[in-house]
Amino acid sequence: MPTVRVSVRLKPSLLDSAGRTVNDSLHGLGFAEVDGVRIGRLVEFQMDPVDEGRIRSMCERLIANPVIEDYEFEVVD
Repeated sequence: MPTVRVSVRLKPSLLDSAGRTVNDSLHGLGFAEVDGVRIGRLVEFQMDPVDEGRIRSMCERLIANPVIEDYEFEVVD
């Protein structure tokens, strides 16, 4: 059965406080070359048959908050 992977992230215009904390902590550990860390989440599920319209509907109604988050998905066989 195909697997759907949905990546969800805060919109670029919004402050990502968790990402900022990780960014600062990495700098403190000596990884000064790292910048712009953003934290997101990955949601995976199986779906058969795959229906991209239904996936978008699920994302916009439950998986992501379209007011503050962007999402993208891929189907993996």
